[in-house]
Amino acid sequence: MTTLAETQADIVPRLEAASARIQRAHKAASSVIFGQDLVIERTLVTLLSGGHALLIGVPGLAKTLLVDTLGKVLGLDAKRIQFTPDLMPSDIIGSEVLEDNPGQRRSFRFIQGPIFTQLLMADEINRASPKTQSALLQAMQEHHVTVAGQRYDTPTPFHVLATQNPLEQEGTYPLPEAQLDRFLLQIDVTYPDLAAERRMLYATTGTEKRDVETVFTAAELMATQRLVRQIPVPDKVVEAILKLVRSARPGTGANVETDRFVAWGPGPRASQAMMLAVRAKALIDGRLAPSVDDVIALADPILRHRMALTFAARAEGQDLGQIIKRLAGMLE
Repeated sequence: MTTLAETQADIVPRLEAASARIQRAHKAASSVIFGQDLVIERTLVTLLSGGHALLIGVPGLAKTLLVDTLGKVLGLDAKRIQFTPDLMPSDIIGSEVLEDNPGQRRSFRFIQGPIFTQLLMADEINRASPKTQSALLQAMQEHHVTVAGQRYDTPTPFHVLATQNPLEQEGTYPLPEAQLDRFLLQIDVTYPDLAAERRMLYATTGTEKRDVETVFTAAELMATQRLVRQIPVPDKVVEAILKLVRSARPGTGANVETDRFVAWGPGPRASQAMMLAVRAKALIDGRLAPSVDDVIALADPILRHRMALTFAARAEGQDLGQIIKRLAGMLE
């Protein structure tokens, strides 16, 4: 019979090997995506946790290139859907067509849509109608779709990286809270610094072709995702997660500022997301267990899209990011 000590001793070399491989994947992605190391790290945290991410940034910050590059690095089949106001649910999940073969009975055949892929980029997701957004919601949460009463499973692994333009408000449909909660992290994509933008100019305007190293296969990524779930989480980190998430909920008496400024806060799914994300971050950093610092570092991307300000908070010029920063500061 295998003892707990033997199990823990066995997991250490596997964690070290996985960490080295993930760092290779990070380096491979960084050779193409300049000045976005934090974005790459948080996207890898999302994928290693088995979740979906919402990428928010102005046009031209390599969000599409990021998804394409990570698909190659991680050995995943990647597809892209450009969301528009006239996009229909069938354009995403597929539809049935009537086949009329001579000498045979007519029958319906299901033709799969672009959602049947391992890494899906939903570009400008908030431009599609709520009906179309809901078609994506079932697949994100349940990893299958239903057409004419028949269930069709999505490939494994299945991840959605959705993008949203923060500037364009005309002709957009804000994502409902239920769908926002399905995203493990909200990742803000900012402008690169001066040095990174200089490197980008030389690397992207010449004749040299940039090849990306494939570090994982889909099966190896799934094995690493299972390994992430086996990483032990110290009790003090669990308590920090619970304290942070519960203090962000209004009406509980956990925090006076929250009661005044937050209209609605994160549910238990935020705690689950944080438990997975801190493990993945520890693995990326080459550590064998997460720390309270990981909880603080991931507080904003985990909580921001799961909270909303009250009218009073907006009137006083309060910023959600600053509120989360103050809540996370209570853990130090």
